[in-house]
Amino acid sequence: MAINEYVQTEVNKIISNTSFEFPLNHAMSAAWVMANFKGDNLKIFDLKKSSSLCDYSILATAQNATQARAMADEISANLKNHGASIVSYEGYESADWILVDTGDIIVHIFNGPARDVYDLDLVLVKNPQVKIPDEFYFGKPTTISGEKPDLKGYF
Repeated sequence: MAINEYVQTEVNKIISNTSFEFPLNHAMSAAWVMANFKGDNLKIFDLKKSSSLCDYSILATAQNATQARAMADEISANLKNHGASIVSYEGYESADWILVDTGDIIVHIFNGPARDVYDLDLVLVKNPQVKIPDEFYFGKPTTISGEKPDLKGYF
């Protein structure tokens, strides 16, 4: 799979950002990819103190199987370019719940109602959540609190 150059450039910025130590930089770059591929309900849980499986678990919901697979492919390719090895890659065919495990982070991409069925959010809720910067989200309008965005000429 060819890596999207824009995505690669942005992931490189996040990986090299000194405010995100390893493996948080990998978790943040995965979250950026999911946000820019228009994933919904993104969450990063910090599991360092509660799990020996990984340090961070990232969750997102995709609208369809193609979107879920695209997120998983782009995340895997970019993390491999930054030295991560994929320990496990599960659920790609059905795409109801795709899991990408690098050992340090586990990425969960749910399609449709699968997120509600498995309710991983409830399992992880006792762990601290990491704030995902607003600028990670694709097309998020930036406005001063209380103001409506000026959409003149947007459509």
